[in-house]
Formats: sequence, C-alpha cells, structure tokens
Amino acid sequence: MQTLEQWLSFIEHLHSKTIDMGLERMNKMIKKMDIKFDVPVFTVGGTNGKGSICSYLEHILQAQGYKVGVHTSPHLIRFNERAKVNGQYVADEEFCKYFEEVEKARGELTLSYFEYTLLAILKLFQEKHLDAVILEIGLGGRLDAVNTVDPTVSIIASIGIDHTAYLGNTREEIAWDKAHIYRHDKPAICGDKNPPETLISYAKEVGALLEINGKDFEGTKTGDNSWNYVGPKWKLNNLPLPSMKGIYQINNASAALAALEAVEDQIKVDRSSIETGLKTALLSGRFQKIQSKPEIIVDVGHNPHAAVQLAETLKANPIGGKTYAVFGMLSDKDREKVCAIMGTCADCWMVCDLPGERGGKAEDLQKYLIKEGVTDDQIKIFANVEDGLQNALKTARSADRILVFGSFVTVSAALTALKVPVL
Repeated sequence: MQTLEQWLSFIEHLHSKTIDMGLERMNKMIKKMDIKFDVPVFTVGGTNGKGSICSYLEHILQAQGYKVGVHTSPHLIRFNERAKVNGQYVADEEFCKYFEEVEKARGELTLSYFEYTLLAILKLFQEKHLDAVILEIGLGGRLDAVNTVDPTVSIIASIGIDHTAYLGNTREEIAWDKAHIYRHDKPAICGDKNPPETLISYAKEVGALLEINGKDFEGTKTGDNSWNYVGPKWKLNNLPLPSMKGIYQINNASAALAALEAVEDQIKVDRSSIETGLKTALLSGRFQKIQSKPEIIVDVGHNPHAAVQLAETLKANPIGGKTYAVFGMLSDKDREKVCAIMGTCADCWMVCDLPGERGGKAEDLQKYLIKEGVTDDQIKIFANVEDGLQNALKTARSADRILVFGSFVTVSAALTALKVPVL
C-alpha cells in the first residue's frame, strides 16, 4: 500500500503538463466514477477573496449543524489542507483510498495533478453524505476542472489581473473566463462592485440570476465592531465584524451571505449561526497575525489587486515602529506592479529568492523597488525566505512590524520556519 507522499509523487509525474486547462478528461472521469451531488454545491471563483468566502460559508453552515465538505487550493504546507469535512482535514489514509478509485477508473487516460486530486476529493465528498459542498475554483473558471461540477450557486469574489497566460491580459477578458461558472436559472453572485461588462453580458447570455455587490446586496461598516448586510430579502443589522482582518473582508462576507440568501429555500441558516460563522472563520495567510512585539503579519497576496488591499489594510492598522518586509514572488506574477503599490509600505526590505521553476529572483525585486524610490541601503538580498525572516527577527524591536508577503510559497516557508500550524 502506497503512502500519501508516494501517491502524490506518482500523480505529479503522470501528465505531460503541470497545468493543462480543459474539461474533456474531467467530464469522462466524472461519468466513469458516477460523481454527482444531490445537496447544494457552492462554487467560488475570483482573483482574490475565494478562500475567505469558502471559510465564511463553511463556518456559518457548520454553526447551523450542517455537515460540510470544502475543497480549496493551493495548500500552504500539507496536501491535506485541500479537503476538509466538518472542519477536519482529510487524513492520509482516506486520500489514498480515493486515489485508488481514481486509478482504477482512469485506464489509459492521463490526468493532471489537479484533476486527479480533485476527482478523489469529489468522490470522497459524495460518499460522506454531506449537507453542502463548497468548491474553490483554482484558476479562472471556463476551463477549470471544478467547472465540471454543476453548482447550485456560483460566486465570483473579485476580478483582478492574474494568471494572464491562461485568462487574458485585461479585466474584461479575465471576467468573461471567470463568468463561465455561472449557470442558467441559478444564482450568480458577484462580489466585485465594479464588474466588467463582459461578466454581466455573459450572465445575461446564459440566463443566470446575477446579483452584484453594491447593487443587489451590500455590506456596510457601521461602527468599530459592527456592520450591516442588506440583500434582496435579508436585512441584518449590527453583525459582528468578520474575524479575518482586512478592510475587504466585509465584501467577502457579504458575498457569502448573498449566496446563502439566494439558496435559503434549499439550506437555511439563522442569525445566530451567521454571527458564529463570522466570528470563527479563519484562514492562514490572510493578513494573519502570528505574534506581537514585534508584530508578525503574513499575507499570501501575490498580484496587484491583492497588493492594493494589503497596502490599504496596513495603513488602516498603523504601528509605532518600523516595518520590515520579508518579500518573495513567483517569476510569472506582476512583480513590478506589486512593488509599485507596496514600495512605501515598509522601511526595510528583505527580498528573497523563491525555489522551483517559477521561483522569482530577489535581484529583480530589488530593481523594481529601487525604481519606486526605495534606496539601496533599505534592501537586503537573501537566498531564501527563512534567512530573510531570521534577519528581520534579529533586527526588529518590540514596537516594529515584520510583514511576510508575496506568494503562498513565501508564507508557507515562514509558517514552517516559525512552527505555526495551518488554521
């Protein structure tokens, strides 16, 4: 019997491409494995905010007493993070059991890493007799493997520029691709307050029941510790602020509530469960505070859209001392624009090489930061995130802040070095 690590190694080398967009292989396998759900399915896509929305949905539904399965990607430290049932990560042995089922069914068909693992998770969810299934779209929407599962309600968190090699170079092109998770006569939630016309027109074309943040539903902060949600039918005043920090989290929570409101005839939640879910939903790497004195914040933001939100959240949460940024990005991300947005957010920069084929070089980040007016003596170069973090920890004083950001890879290395478990 193979271990989980052996299975994952096998799966990684099975297909010729790491990322191979398309639905044909998945559709064949879904039929072969007879995967289907007769419970509400929440499909969550978007550039940023997907994971947070999944977490709000999960915690609200669980607080109501429902049995919930959640699939997200990528993982930070352990593969098991990609699938949870009732708040618990799926164990190695269970993954191995369902990988065997995928292997029996696939025959000569080769599957990408994401397809193979997703099929195992879907089959596992099917056999757990869940009350609800939450599926995060990994990349785009139109040709993402998750899009082979028909949703009860589809949510697009936000539209920003990312994954341009696959989705296009403009918000209009990216929005059109992501909008393909919308379905005829099904609720289609858009958390972005300014969606491109391509998203709106596609929703109309397929006859989806589109609801847009700021138009059909909205969340508004009303005090230091409260906010109001107003939707087509619900009006919820004085809700507790989401437990996840960031000025954008009210938008994410509003999109989750809009989705729950849209399917209340199939799965009901009460105010008490909503409040509990908002207060308990947590996700590693989303402006996550690790410690105080010095404060350590980790954030997986890795594109310009996320950088704008991170910069605004930092300004809204000032500190008395200096900010030390431990910073690494993948080479296929818009590093120059992220540096332009974040250049004034730190006093000292520990720029780090990232490993792997896509790993970006610290020298490139140094060049982009200097272009934005950061001086050479404010920047130190490190061969890895661990060394950059250790330097920041040695240098920072109790009133200072250490900010670790730029990639899931960067945050994963920091959490591992700090021995912080994934939430």
